[in-house]
Amino acid sequence: MPWCRFLGLNLRDLVPKTQVKLEDLGGKSIAIDAYNALYQFLAIIRQPDGTPLKDSTGKVTSHLSGLLYRTSNLAELGIKPIYVFDGTPPTLKDIEIERRVRAKKEAQIRYEKALGEGKIEEARIYAQATSHLKEYMEQDSKKLLSLMGIPWIQAPSEGEAQAAHLTKRGDADYCGSQDYDSLLFGAPKLARNITISGRRRLPSKNVFIEVLPEVIELDQVLKSLGISFEQLIDVGILIGTDFNPDGIVGLGPKTALKLIKEYGTLEQSLPHIRNADFPVEPARIREIFLKPPVTDDFKIESKQLDMEGILKFMVGEKGFSEDRVRKAVEKMQRGITKEEGRTTLEKWFG
Repeated sequence: MPWCRFLGLNLRDLVPKTQVKLEDLGGKSIAIDAYNALYQFLAIIRQPDGTPLKDSTGKVTSHLSGLLYRTSNLAELGIKPIYVFDGTPPTLKDIEIERRVRAKKEAQIRYEKALGEGKIEEARIYAQATSHLKEYMEQDSKKLLSLMGIPWIQAPSEGEAQAAHLTKRGDADYCGSQDYDSLLFGAPKLARNITISGRRRLPSKNVFIEVLPEVIELDQVLKSLGISFEQLIDVGILIGTDFNPDGIVGLGPKTALKLIKEYGTLEQSLPHIRNADFPVEPARIREIFLKPPVTDDFKIESKQLDMEGILKFMVGEKGFSEDRVRKAVEKMQRGITKEEGRTTLEKWFG
């Protein structure tokens, strides 16, 4: 069963990034970490008191709302998404998974307490941290994507690793994820804020900010930092990854980078770090990033969307507004048709 997700590796202050507009990515394909996107939808798309959207049977539908409307927005701009779903996590991720489960249980307790005290805004904040991606949510998401004609791939293990693999192979132009871990899996180009860009309200404040997509290129990161790809992985391991979540306690990104640049490798840096304790052999973590389980057994192809099937599923079964669903699907169809026309012209004059 899917596990809970938090944002991973903290490389925000180290990597150079370029802000772009979504429309700048028109005509490009993006291999999107599906779990990453679905957790965002589950966290953000909620009632004022933090309750997620649900159908008549009580099953959560927030993820389907985000998947439908966000994907239609991307398609309208000529962006071609490929959703990649996680498979079986590496055993080294067990500690991180357990930590996330504990954190969600704690958030649930705080949510219920705030709700009982009538602190609605506070309750909503805690509610966002309680999101669980259950098995039926994944199956519903795959069903909706298939009805929309949007390609999706089942990864054998980490979705980010598979998405990075697609990008390295040239099957996708970008790897789409919020997590910087994608860079450690070797994604040549990482696109962030793809599924959450737009106007967002800051928690507990009546202040809105504009969240813009940003592109990060691995070659530029390595050149800017003056390190190799393997050294970037070592910096990540020192900070802490999903496979060693604690990293070296008290060691920040800038210090980790300085150590790796000075001593060359993680192993050579450890003697110079006070209280450096690694319960797991660093080489085992490094191997996950360098040689992750991925598959080449897939075929990426966009299929004809099924309007009636979408209406039957989203309106008939899940209780969504027929008018809104129709408009979203029609918008997606217009974008697909426009992109197909542009591609045909490029081939004709190419």
